Amino acid sequence: MRCTWAGADPLMMKYHDEEWGIPIHDDRKLFEFLILEGAQAGLSWSTVLKKRENYRAAFDGFSYERIAGYDEKKIEELMQNPGIIRNRLKIISTVNNARAFMRMRKEFGSFDSYLWSFVDGKQIKNSFRSLKDIPAKTELSDRISKDLKKRGMNFVGSTIIYAFMQAVGIVDDHTVDCFRHQISVR
Repeated sequence: MRCTWAGADPLMMKYHDEEWGIPIHDDRKLFEFLILEGAQAGLSWSTVLKKRENYRAAFDGFSYERIAGYDEKKIEELMQNPGIIRNRLKIISTVNNARAFMRMRKEFGSFDSYLWSFVDGKQIKNSFRSLKDIPAKTELSDRISKDLKKRGMNFVGSTIIYAFMQAVGIVDDHTVDCFRHQISVR
């Protein structure tokens, strides 16, 4: 049995089984999920997941160094790309977030160090019985969101950040009846 949100879509099931809730400590992957979660705002995760490869191609493999250098010409090019979500604010936010991300890496040594410091490097493993029990945000996501905004990031509201925390394994919200709940990951 798996978490009900994965449904019957093979792409969602693969994402659930192989990625969601598994701790990530690679800055490029963390940046990718931060951007994709922000792109999801107002949409379904399924929509974003189906466009993920297009995002990787359009945004130089989520190279925050390259994205930080994007200019207005590149933003216009991205606005014409039907393979991604063509929302100007979200695209501009990706560029601004890449710049903030790089400043944070410089300050903390890595974004990984910054992010995981909020939980002392330890995953929070919850034991929710059903999807309806899982919160949309928490006090911790509120704190991280507030700090990211203070550091110049956009599309990092508390609900987006909680989804990000789930995606990158800071929290493991697999329901107790899900096979992934039983798997201990460090």
